[in-house]
Amino acid sequence: MMIKRILFATYLASVGVPLFSQTGADTTYLFRFKAEKDMFYVPYRGNEKSLEELLSVLSANMEQLKNGERYISVSSYNASSGKGLSSIKLSRLRSLRVKSELIVRGKVTESMFVTDRHIASPYQGEMDNVVVVTFPASVEKVARIAGPEAAAKVEAYNRKVSGEAERERLAAEAAENAAREAKEQAEAERLAAERAAREKAEAEREEQERLAAEQARLQAETEARTAPYHLALRANLLRWATLTPDLGVEWRINRHVGIGVDGTYTSWTWNNSARCYALWEVTPEVRYYLGHENRGYVGAMYKAGAFDYKLSSTGKQGDLMGGGITGGYRMRLNNSFAMDFSLGLGYLRADYEKYVTIDGVRVTRGEESKNWWGPVHAGVTLVWTLF
Repeated sequence: MMIKRILFATYLASVGVPLFSQTGADTTYLFRFKAEKDMFYVPYRGNEKSLEELLSVLSANMEQLKNGERYISVSSYNASSGKGLSSIKLSRLRSLRVKSELIVRGKVTESMFVTDRHIASPYQGEMDNVVVVTFPASVEKVARIAGPEAAAKVEAYNRKVSGEAERERLAAEAAENAAREAKEQAEAERLAAERAAREKAEAEREEQERLAAEQARLQAETEARTAPYHLALRANLLRWATLTPDLGVEWRINRHVGIGVDGTYTSWTWNNSARCYALWEVTPEVRYYLGHENRGYVGAMYKAGAFDYKLSSTGKQGDLMGGGITGGYRMRLNNSFAMDFSLGLGYLRADYEKYVTIDGVRVTRGEESKNWWGPVHAGVTLVWTLF
């Protein structure tokens, strides 16, 4: 089989049908037909093996076929006519049979083929009644059938694969770099001393400016930290994270003493009002700020409010009251905003009644009281200084 292919390739080259492209990487695949028949029998005389090999190659090069960087060449040869068809018509039918098989089984498209319209002279003996598929098609054949633009794209891909384009690019880049380096070297010696002096002067000037700017910044920060504000708004982000809106206000009497009050309110119902979460609180507080920068503080707070929780079958509704001592730390963000981290310890008393809901009506199940000693407040509060 290999000897026949070599003889066939030699013969085609001698009659002017190219089997090898400029890259030297193409391969020919022979598909044989019965004399005077146009039907393509895949199991006939090695067709199946050639078809499997060709389909495998096409699958590996599908991206290049889709991009128009490679084409499939189809040429048909015939020795005699049949079924009332001329030799030329029969040869063209055979080409179509092979292409149809490749389209169906190889998932290729008609645009990926370059097909000879000219049918070469019939062969004699072993090499007649054949269709020859060459992959990839030569640049010359692509130019002749698909046009110069398609051939240019194929040739560019061949040059890319062979490394020729990259070698040309590197050579041009090397020549350009050499010329540029020669020019730069000539200028470098002349400019070296001038550049060094300029850079030294620039560095000294920048250092002076940096020191002055740093000093001004530190002074401004010190003034901002030590200057008391008179009124600020507050929002406890921990409360907001639990869908419990919380807002407050603080008035600074002087640098060390501040009076504030926070208010909290929420009311949620779900499951057709079978569940609820409602709360309101008012928390006045007096603080004493410590140190020169007034970041840390201690204080005293009072808390009063009411609640209505029904998170299960039994709800609790009542009042709460208490207070305690507080402490915290304020972290400045900028001239207008700061973060306030606080914690309160003390005593809370809750008087409430238990209830259940029957047909939408609350039914009391008794009254209780609870006393609590421990943490009574926690806050991560955003502070906005108004003036």
